[in-house]
Amino acid sequence: MIENQLEIACFNPESAIIAQQNGADRVELCANIHEGGTTPDLEITHSVRAAVTIDLYVMIRPRGGDFVYSDAEFEQMKSGIAQFKTLNVDGFVFGILNEDGTVNKKQNTELVRAAHPNPCTFHRAFDVAKAVFQSLEDVIDCGFKTILTSGQGENVVEGIPVLSQLVNLAKGRIVIMPGGGLRSFNIGMLQFETQAAFYHSSAITDNTGISSGDEVRLLKVNLQQ
Repeated sequence: MIENQLEIACFNPESAIIAQQNGADRVELCANIHEGGTTPDLEITHSVRAAVTIDLYVMIRPRGGDFVYSDAEFEQMKSGIAQFKTLNVDGFVFGILNEDGTVNKKQNTELVRAAHPNPCTFHRAFDVAKAVFQSLEDVIDCGFKTILTSGQGENVVEGIPVLSQLVNLAKGRIVIMPGGGLRSFNIGMLQFETQAAFYHSSAITDNTGISSGDEVRLLKVNLQQ
């Protein structure tokens, strides 16, 4: 049986080290917690890469707000991928929509190709995409390996019905990774209800912005029960 996996969203180097020390399988490194995560600083990423041996994925998002980007912002995203690849990161996290809320297949495919051979996660832009099941097919067509989603709910618990359908429809073609309000006290229920294999949490339990080692450990323990 394959062990369920845990990714921790980290907004600083301390959190990445805590995540690794307490059993996380992967770090998603971001900046700007209050913006929901943006592209981290190159030097900070370099220091995190030196400090952790577990997989390190990097957010590529030039700003907060919506997920429709100008040509200049798109070029900035491409440039960011090229720079981070020199640091030997393990993957990238991004997502681009069209103004009508559909998945921008052209731009996403171009970034996935730029990231190759590193795998890519389509982030929670998915949760504001329209026609959720068509968007699943579009994201798969772009070449992504994972979708990070709350099932388009306010949080993963509200999104359980859609998450369950997504896991079923994905049928091994792409990993559906529940995230958004995921905590140690609900991860067991999420696993039981959705049968997803990979889960995402910041494991932040106070206002420091730093992941809690105890929470990371409990997330992992409760996921394996």
